[in-house]
Amino acid sequence: MHISETVITTWSVMAFLFLASWLTTRRMQQSPGPWQTALEGVVSAIEDTISAVAPQYANRLLPFVGTLWLFLAVANLVGILPGLHGPTADLSTTAALAVLVFLSVHWYGIRIHGLRAYLRHYLEPNPIMLPFHIISEISRTVALAVRLFGNIFSLEMAALLVLLVAGFLVPVPVLMLHIVEALVQAYIFGMLALIYIAGGIEILELKSREEGNTHA
Repeated sequence: MHISETVITTWSVMAFLFLASWLTTRRMQQSPGPWQTALEGVVSAIEDTISAVAPQYANRLLPFVGTLWLFLAVANLVGILPGLHGPTADLSTTAALAVLVFLSVHWYGIRIHGLRAYLRHYLEPNPIMLPFHIISEISRTVALAVRLFGNIFSLEMAALLVLLVAGFLVPVPVLMLHIVEALVQAYIFGMLALIYIAGGIEILELKSREEGNTHA
């Protein structure tokens, strides 16, 4: 079985995140040092962002969405290193991430509201809407994968072309552009995933409240 550069880079990013998290959390202290402070700041920022979108389910969504954000940030920045390409510049990686988001939407919806209630919302307000709901789910998953792939791939190509034309006389502006755009794309992908998950949960919550008010 052929092991591509993308697979190697992806597993390297995963190993880096695992090692970094283990090193920064193995000796947690009441008076944190600089590394613990930075880690707590990142986790708090992610938690606050999730709480702003889905306050009731922040603790449940934090592990998946937080890990997704951290992975994307590091994976997008890999392209800065000479001779390496970010795994998110490969459509297979972004498609796999989009599929994970697709599955997580249904996972959280079923875990929180139950299988029957979750599946029933696809038949509302009328069963004829079922094909449109399915098309919507598929199209936004495809768009999620293609958007991230296109942005990161074009970013790396643009940086390469600038360096080829201008040489290494302008490496700093190109490097800064790459860093900012990579972080922005990671944020957008993670935020869209959060919105999709929270949207499905809140739609069911709203319907449950409406049914409760109707019975009352």
